[in-house]
Amino acid sequence: MEFKISKELIQELEQLIQSKNDVKLELLLNDMHHADIAEILDELEFDEATYIFKVLDSEKTAEILLELEDDLRENILSRLSPKEIAEELDELETNDAADIIAELSQDIKAEVISELQDVEHAKDIVELLRYDEDTAGGIMHKELVKVNENWNVLTCVKEMRIQAENISRVHSIYVVDDDGRLKGRLSLKDLLTTSTRTAISDVYIRKLNFVNVDTEDVEVARIMQKYDLEAIPVVDELGRLVGRITIDDIVDVIKDEADKDYQLAAGISQDVEADDSIMELTKARLPWLVLALLGGFITVRVLGLFEGAMLEHGKLFFFTPLIAAMAGNVGVQSSAIIVQGLANNTLSGSLFNRLVKEISLSLLNGLILASILFFGSHFLLNVEVIIGVIVTIALVSVIIIASLIGTFIPLLLDKFGIDPALATGPFITTSNDICGILIYFSIAKLVLGF
Repeated sequence: MEFKISKELIQELEQLIQSKNDVKLELLLNDMHHADIAEILDELEFDEATYIFKVLDSEKTAEILLELEDDLRENILSRLSPKEIAEELDELETNDAADIIAELSQDIKAEVISELQDVEHAKDIVELLRYDEDTAGGIMHKELVKVNENWNVLTCVKEMRIQAENISRVHSIYVVDDDGRLKGRLSLKDLLTTSTRTAISDVYIRKLNFVNVDTEDVEVARIMQKYDLEAIPVVDELGRLVGRITIDDIVDVIKDEADKDYQLAAGISQDVEADDSIMELTKARLPWLVLALLGGFITVRVLGLFEGAMLEHGKLFFFTPLIAAMAGNVGVQSSAIIVQGLANNTLSGSLFNRLVKEISLSLLNGLILASILFFGSHFLLNVEVIIGVIVTIALVSVIIIASLIGTFIPLLLDKFGIDPALATGPFITTSNDICGILIYFSIAKLVLGF
C-alpha cells in the first residue's frame, strides 16, 4: 500500500521532537522507507526536519538525502560539519555521493572529500566530478563486477564474491582484458552450468552495447530504451571499462528531460519549480511573455493593414479569433508529433514524403472543419454566403500552412542544435497566429476587393 502522510503522524512527530524523545522517534521512523521519510521531512519545519535527520543513523539518512527537495537538502547540509557530511557519503554509491558533493561550495567540497574514510571510494568520487553532469560519465556508477578474460570459472566466482560485497544489485558481469579494456559480458547461466576449469574467454558474450564517458545522458537513455537494458557499461577513450549506468539513473534522466521539455513547451525558459522565488519564476516566464506581447503587436499591425475592411465588411472581424486559434492549435499539434519523433528517434522516411503526408492530413482535416464552419456560420449565425466561403477557404489554407510550419520549425531547430521542444510553445503559437490573420484577410481582400 502506498504511504500517505496524515495530520496525526505530523502532530505525533512534532510532539516527540518537542519532548526530545529520540528513542521513540527513531523507533517510529526506522521501519519507514527512506523516500517516505524524505516526504515527511519536506512537510515539517526546517529545524524539525534537521532534528530528525540528526537522530537517525547515517545508513538511513544517506538515502534520505537523495530524496529531499533541493532547498531542504541544501539547508540540512549547511548544518552538518564536513566530517558529518562525509559519514553520509560513505554510505552512498559513488555517483550519488558525487551528485551531493557537486552541490557544495568549493571549500566545503575539499574538506568533505578529505574526511571520507574509504580512500578508493573518495578517488572514484573525485573522478566522477570531472565529468559533465549531462554525460554518461556524470551519471555512471563506479561500482560493478568485472572479471578477466584469462581467468577460469572458479577464479571468476571467487573474485565476483569479493566485488559483489560493495554492490547493492548485480545487473551484469563484465569481461575485460589485462589492460582493463571492455571485451564483453558473462552470462550467469553459462557461469553456473560450465565446468570450473573452463576459461572465461571460451564462454563470455562478445557482443554488447556500451557508451563512452562523453555520450550525452539523453542518448544513453535512448539506447537503453531501444534495447530494453537494465544496465549499460561505460568506457573511456581507450575502451577501458570505467563504470556502469543502471535503469534507475536513466529514469531520472528521462524525468528531468520530460520536465524540461514540458516547461519549454509552456514558454518557461529555465528549470524552475513552484516553490522557487518570485524573481526566479519571473526570469523564467517573462522572456516568452514578452515574445507573445511582441507577436500581439505584430498581429494588431497586420489587422491595421486591412482597416478599410472593418467599415465595409464588419462580420469578417468576428471570425478573427477563430482563425487565429485554429492556426495556433494546428501548429502545436503538428510540432508536438515531430518533437516527439525527434526525442524518440522514430522519424523515418524522406522530407518530401513527410511533406506530402502533412499536406494530405491537413487538407482532410481542413475540409471537414471548413464544412462544419460553413454550415454553422450560415444557418446558426446568418452569415452571408460570400463571407462563409471566404472564411472556409481561409480556414483550409491556414490549417495547411500552420501544419507545415509546425512540421518544419522543429526540424530546423534540431538541425541547428536548438531544443525542438521550443517549437511547441509560444513561439509556434504566436507565429501561426500572425500567419493565420495575414492569410485570412489577404484571401478576403482578393475576393471582396477592398
